[in-house]
Amino acid sequence: MDVTWMTKYLAEFLGTAILIILGNGAVANVDLKGTKGFASGWMTIAWGYGCGVMIPALMFGNVSGNHINPAFTLGLAVSGFFPWAHVAQYIVAQLLGAIVGQAVIVMVYHPYYLKTTNSNHILGTFSTIDNVDDGTGTSRSGATINGFLNEFFGSFVLFFAALGLTKNFFGAEVIPAIDKLLSSQGAAGTKVADMDIATKVQQGIVGLTTGNAGSLAVAHLALGFLVMTLVASLGGPTGPGLNPARDLGPRILHAVLPKSILGESKSDSKWWYAWVPVVAPILAGISAIALFKIIFM
Repeated sequence: MDVTWMTKYLAEFLGTAILIILGNGAVANVDLKGTKGFASGWMTIAWGYGCGVMIPALMFGNVSGNHINPAFTLGLAVSGFFPWAHVAQYIVAQLLGAIVGQAVIVMVYHPYYLKTTNSNHILGTFSTIDNVDDGTGTSRSGATINGFLNEFFGSFVLFFAALGLTKNFFGAEVIPAIDKLLSSQGAAGTKVADMDIATKVQQGIVGLTTGNAGSLAVAHLALGFLVMTLVASLGGPTGPGLNPARDLGPRILHAVLPKSILGESKSDSKWWYAWVPVVAPILAGISAIALFKIIFM
């Protein structure tokens, strides 16, 4: 799809906002006292986050690539799959989208924040914290180590699998084969990715490429199930975050909102831990995407 970079930035903003509304909205429904979903279980959260990734992927995957995650954007840029000139704009859009999405959650769940007496449940609807943390200084070291390991390996699986789903999907071999055929016929430099629909029709390959697009759409559906499964399997220790914007943006909002909005049980934003769900996914994104490139591309 031929769109401007500004449209891509907007898609990243909206996609990240939707991610937070659906994902942290599910957390709020489970953790905040008095909601209809109160204490309904972890799978409610897993479904919320799975659909929170799947729906923006289907909406904006063909627009901006639907990164909605600074760690993914940085990892792609380091491996040469995304231009550095647009990295900062993507990350700003993602952070702002996360903050706006969280603000929507606060507005609709405001009465239930006031009823909730568990400060970790209040923070948990914004950001992550390792479950080893018991509120004492002595637990911080263990929480930091366990949290880092969980966020790193969870993010590594997310990014490596996401590339596998969107690059190695069934039928992915068709496009390189057509590019090679065009080159052998004297159309050197002509690639399917650069063609519009009219050119594809003229070349008689529109049917092949349309089927290819269908497989890619299924891959984007699978991304949602990937995230849902990661939340179900690796969500026990930290949530998990797997996304610097998903954690940092809402944490900033948690820090600035007063108790009159979040209730008297609001506690600190645990900034001592905040670097973990930012740094671990970024390192995982860089290493997972680089490894995928070495093996498959």
